Amino acid sequence: MFKLINSVIVLSVLVATSAFADGHKLKVGMITTLSGGGSGLGIDVRDGFMLAIKNNKNIEIIIEDDQRKPDIAVQLADKMIQSEKVDVLTGIIWSNLAMAVVPAAVNQGKFYLSPNAGPSALAGKGCHKNYFNVAWQNDNLHEAAGGHANSAGFKKTFILAPNYPAGKDALTGFKRYFKGELAGEIYTKLGQKDYSVEIAQIRASNADSIFFFLPGGMGIGFMKQYAQSGISIPVVGPAFSFDQGILKAVGVAALGVKNTSQWSKDLDNEANKTFVADFRKEFGRLPSLYASQGYDTGKLLISAMEKANVKDADSFRDAIRAADFDSTRGSFKFASNHHPIQDIYVREVIKEGDILTNKIVSIGLKDHSNAYVDQCSM
Repeated sequence: MFKLINSVIVLSVLVATSAFADGHKLKVGMITTLSGGGSGLGIDVRDGFMLAIKNNKNIEIIIEDDQRKPDIAVQLADKMIQSEKVDVLTGIIWSNLAMAVVPAAVNQGKFYLSPNAGPSALAGKGCHKNYFNVAWQNDNLHEAAGGHANSAGFKKTFILAPNYPAGKDALTGFKRYFKGELAGEIYTKLGQKDYSVEIAQIRASNADSIFFFLPGGMGIGFMKQYAQSGISIPVVGPAFSFDQGILKAVGVAALGVKNTSQWSKDLDNEANKTFVADFRKEFGRLPSLYASQGYDTGKLLISAMEKANVKDADSFRDAIRAADFDSTRGSFKFASNHHPIQDIYVREVIKEGDILTNKIVSIGLKDHSNAYVDQCSM
């Protein structure tokens, strides 16, 4: 049941099953984006997580809205750690917010399970034993996009992303795998709405393709303006710009676009089939990439609780690292720097009846880790 207290959603998850033998409970603090630009991403992460922990009375969760502002995220994290005494933090969508919150949290002995943001700085030298990313390292989906651009025969690609940590990781990842020439490289303003200048530069560049990473409303705005521009060169992107919630807003302009993802609703495994069906029943909509990541984060947390008490930090850490849960992605394990090793797929935007969605067309990268493992001293 939900209880609203001063904009804080406090949830005690109830179930008919018995508590753990030692009676321990786990307190989770979720800081995510629930209002303003990008709120759809945070809502989906929250809903996926809540679906995963539904009917588990051993978890208490406090949910707060960071409004996509680093200073607010820091204030919320401090309150959750100092006043609420949470054991685990999760929920952050944006890499600049993660960089503001995660290092201080884990250095105070708290566990952080990231359901989304995976900045390179936390995968390499800034890795920490209490930090686990359950989604991907930021570069991963863009690396697969670079590989796909090669396979598609693109020789001169124009690339753009927002000027913040995930945007820089995105273009770094694409360039790491792309073997062709760059027709242009632009970092846009985070939260930008008008892309007329960038589209004019694309038009003048003689590019044979475009790769962009513009999550949330940024991608919606870009694709709508690009479709109206009359430019017809192919577009490639990560799932963040062509996921379920985005497609509804973009419309038919996205049809046929290839995008890369570690998850898709048509992945053929029992955990994913159950997740997709349960999510649609619970929330009345198709799940997104973000919802799947929130769901897997919840399932990972439960799997660790079944093995160890969070008060025994070493045992609990080992239980998280074991990743002994059925992921919606099928095969899932952690690299030594606590980021996933998993397949990255190439998807195509299609129409199923009246609904725009994605289908898997190939595996872009098999059992893929990340480029920063050797920089992590764990």
